[in-house]
Amino acid sequence: MTTHLALLRGINVSGHSMIKMEALKTTLEGIGFQNVQTYIQSGNVFVDTEEQNAAAVGFKIKQEIFKAFGHEVPVVVIGSADLEACFKNNPFLKEKDIDIKKLYVAFISTALQSTSINDLKISQFKPDEASIDDSRIFIKYAVGAGKTRFDQKYIEKKLNVIATIRNWNTVTQLLKMYEEKSKDIKKS
Repeated sequence: MTTHLALLRGINVSGHSMIKMEALKTTLEGIGFQNVQTYIQSGNVFVDTEEQNAAAVGFKIKQEIFKAFGHEVPVVVIGSADLEACFKNNPFLKEKDIDIKKLYVAFISTALQSTSINDLKISQFKPDEASIDDSRIFIKYAVGAGKTRFDQKYIEKKLNVIATIRNWNTVTQLLKMYEEKSKDIKKS
């Protein structure tokens, strides 16, 4: 059994693509996922399945959301190693007196080349900063996520990928939840 974390993009934001987490949980259990657990309304869903392939899990979830709720929702599926890498590889965490509230991670549907940072033309968004690490983009917003044009839509357009962004507090909580799920599996 493998635990996957599905990050749904663009649900329950400003009244668009509304999906109640309890209804999503029931729907995903109905198609065979086990131990379905959601975290906050923005679409973070843990599922256990025999399927090892993250892309196949994401596709199945995306299809079922469209069938059950009528919303076309992009899904990026990650594992605990992806979240652990966020803590190990985020260059902004090394800065003295870093304001955690300004840190975000864009999870990308595919691995990026280190040269992809050039395609983003991040210098035009100064003082916002970004750094690429495999299928993640670490972001440090100068003012905040709501006051920048360097957002998921821009990233998707420039890199031709699916992206979904989570703030650092959410990333931290999701890793804790993964660790708890891992402990529960070892106990059983």
